[in-house]
Amino acid sequence: MLDPAAYAHLLDAARAHPPLEAAIRQAGPLRIEPPLQACVADRLFVEVVNQQLSTRAAAAIWARVEAAAAAAGWSPRGLFEVGDPALLRACGISGNKVRALQAIVAAEAAGLLGPGLVGLPHSERAAILCGIRGVGPWTADMVGIFHFHDPDIWPEGDVAAVSCLRRLTGGTDTRALAAPFAPYRSILARYLWRIKDTTPAEPPSLPTRRLRRPRSTTESG
Repeated sequence: MLDPAAYAHLLDAARAHPPLEAAIRQAGPLRIEPPLQACVADRLFVEVVNQQLSTRAAAAIWARVEAAAAAAGWSPRGLFEVGDPALLRACGISGNKVRALQAIVAAEAAGLLGPGLVGLPHSERAAILCGIRGVGPWTADMVGIFHFHDPDIWPEGDVAAVSCLRRLTGGTDTRALAAPFAPYRSILARYLWRIKDTTPAEPPSLPTRRLRRPRSTTESG
């Protein structure tokens, strides 16, 4: 469960924006789950496959990856290590992502993804990760937040977190808006994702229909 001191700090920082404070209070202390993957390469595989996809599309592609791996007697990691482009493309993975997955395998083999990453500041770790083909700042931020549990990353490139913060504060400069939440900006991002996922979508507005005035019998036409 989230550290009570961190939760109190987030609420205090949110006081300047009552809608955000109310949303954080409604969500309550978050449960911070342990990393799902055993090593950073496995997390990178997931993030690269998920890049620029909706949650539903990413889940469908990952399910095909798992099915293809199981049919071959491998784990998804084994599928990526073999790196059969035709098989990966058949799962719905684009050519660019296939090459990125192969680059992650090569980076791990070269020793770039070892335990030494744990002790690095996020900026240094991100520089190493972004040196791998197909890994950009957003992916490095997601790995930092969800795999390394770095508490103070503001993912400026994440559309969902940015748009939710702007909506709840009325501001536009999200780096400045997130600054008072340091050293827990990763936790702020987690709250914003939770808030966005649990907020009911607004119903689409119906187009207004213009009523025509009945024509008089004296009008020509």
